[in-house]
Order: sequence, then C-alpha cells, then structure tokens
Amino acid sequence: MTEVIRSAAALRDRVATWKRSGMLVGVVPTMGALHDGHLSLARAARAQSDRVIVTIFVNPMQFNNPEDLTKYPRTEALDLALLEAERVDVLFAPGPEEVYPPGFATRVSVAGISEPMEGTFRPGHFDGVATVVTKLFEMTQAGRAFFGEKDWQQLQVVRHLVRDLNMPIRVIGCPTIREPDGLAMSSRNVRLTARERAVAPALHGAMQAATAAIRAGTAPAAALAEARGAVLAAGFADVEYFDLRGAEDLAPLATLDRPARLLAATVLGEVRLIDNIAV
Repeated sequence: MTEVIRSAAALRDRVATWKRSGMLVGVVPTMGALHDGHLSLARAARAQSDRVIVTIFVNPMQFNNPEDLTKYPRTEALDLALLEAERVDVLFAPGPEEVYPPGFATRVSVAGISEPMEGTFRPGHFDGVATVVTKLFEMTQAGRAFFGEKDWQQLQVVRHLVRDLNMPIRVIGCPTIREPDGLAMSSRNVRLTARERAVAPALHGAMQAATAAIRAGTAPAAALAEARGAVLAAGFADVEYFDLRGAEDLAPLATLDRPARLLAATVLGEVRLIDNIAV
C-alpha cells in the first residue's frame, strides 16, 4: 500500500530508515493528474530503485498565468489508486505552505539554457521549476530522479541544475509516452474538446514530416516553415515556436550537424501543447 506523506520532516524520517538499510531511493516529481506517461516513470523508478517516491505538488511558482494554475486538474484520490497499482512506496503530497513557508524568499535560476522557447513564452517558469526541484530533491534525499523527455527543455534545465550545484542525484530521462494517434500524453489533454482532440495529433504528424525532410536534405528553415503552416492549417490557433536545436545545449541549428531535437509549442483552443522529437 502506498503511504501518503505530507510533511518534509516525516518524509526525511522514512527515507533515513531506508538508507540505513542500504536502499537506493528513486523519485518521480509530478504535478498530479497522472496518466500513463507518469506511470511509465514510476515503473522506470521501480526497476532502477529499491524504494520509489512520487511527488505531487502543483507548483504555483512555475505558472505565469494565474488562470492556468486554477484550471490545472487536481485528482489526488485517483492518482493514489494508480500509484498503489504500480507499487509506489510513498506519495509525497505537501501543501503550498510546506514547500513555500511564510517568508520564503529564495529562487533558483539556471541561466542560458532556460531562456529560449519556454523561457521566452513563459517568463519565470523555469525559475519556478528549478526552485521546486531543488526543494524536492532536498526533501526526498533521493539518489535518482526520473523525468519524461516530453518536457525536453525542462529535462536539460534540471540536468544543468544538478551538475552546477553538485547535487548527489542522477537525473534519468524517460521516453515520451504517446496515444495511439501520436499525441504526447499530458495532463492538459483532458481540457481539449472532442473536435480539438481530433485535431491535436496533427502536431506530431507535422514534426515527423519535418524531421524526415531535414534528414533527407531539405534546408531546416524550409522544413520548419512547412511544418508551421501544416499545424495552422490543421486548426491550431497559434504556433509559438517550432525550432531545430542542439539536443543538449538547445542552441539553434541552421544545419543538421550534430544530435538535435525538433521542439514545438502550439495553442489549440484554450490549451497549450508542447512536443519534441529527436532528429
């Protein structure tokens, strides 16, 4: 049975007991509203750790739009049932005051890699991510952390954070889990209308077409322009970015001369969808 813990002190006590027995602890940080993508991370953690903690905390610091924070789905009871089925040892679900107590005045910022793409369209977002991840790593004292590759830029930000601060934790990226039609799983997908849900897979389709064109020798700029047009023609309201970038440093690429990722952020109805694939 999955134990629910809400205080950092109680969690530290539990983890200390595990570590005295020589156990390796894995953590999966989430904001809840769990789906198969999250559960795949829990399975990876179970396979590579002796004990598994899944955290659920809807982090207000990483939302630059208050309405988006309010609308974010919160389904803890359902989430707990899913975690119990995956044999997760602890659900750590702290309240806002546990993570950000009165007088909290510290922010963690990762410069450079956090600034383009999501950093441009969601100012302050990655400061919120870096701050809460730092706190969760300290609270859980885990030796391994599991993140999905769907949020590729976030994964690279966390890797830089851990490297720069010499944190004793290994960050493991896990493959994006998709619906049968290619749509990347996301807690936000439940907000799509039936019509929008039917349109949504066009994003992944356009990304696959652009990747194939670039690999075949088409100039990236032309392939990206074609992909943007295809997404808009499918019925998306906006394309915020559709970029070819270095896989690790996220530097923009004009030619495919090293490992790369194609990354996109779009708006469909009232829902913002992001995705990325290797090129």
